[in-house]
Amino acid sequence: MMKKELHVISTGQQEKADVIKIARSIHTYVDYIHLRENHRSPEEILHFIQGMKEADIPLSKVILNGPSSVALAGGVAGVQLSHRGEDVLKVKKNYPMLRVGCSVHSLSEALEKEKKGADFLLFGHVFESNSKPGLRPRGLHALQEITAYVSIPVIAIGGMIPSNVQEVLTAGASGVAVLSGIFGANDPERAAFNYHKELEVKQNDHLR
Repeated sequence: MMKKELHVISTGQQEKADVIKIARSIHTYVDYIHLRENHRSPEEILHFIQGMKEADIPLSKVILNGPSSVALAGGVAGVQLSHRGEDVLKVKKNYPMLRVGCSVHSLSEALEKEKKGADFLLFGHVFESNSKPGLRPRGLHALQEITAYVSIPVIAIGGMIPSNVQEVLTAGASGVAVLSGIFGANDPERAAFNYHKELEVKQNDHLR
């Protein structure tokens, strides 16, 4: 059984120093930290990544939501592509050393990205989410349908709280992605631990 992954995504609304401080406190409990700072220039992103490295945050756990060329230059583990972003086939061809994730919202998108070589998918939003006000969640049934048809890991995103982690894992997800639930928490380290613990429960149950 593959390890269930915890992906944490920066909100793009916090100061660089705060993001780095939080990332440093949580990285032992998470598998990947997505740097999603779309308002920053490539130069600022590279300085950001350098700051993370200097804070002893393993770049092997950092994924950039941004240009693949910047991800490569920064020495991070991978890149997360939006459904309207760079072509995953080209990214995999040009930068085979990067782990490439794709954000998808339907089964057809998921199948297309898998065929083009994506390493994992982020699917959502699964539950109601403060970051998607007024938009109907896609739900567990849609998640289950996607996990049944693709062979690469599907990470569930949108409205994730520790108490619903088990539901998405039962629906076939290979992990969860969290934004404000950790980066916006009063105690980010404790919050990360709580998600991590729920993912470990599912894995340990399977091993019994």
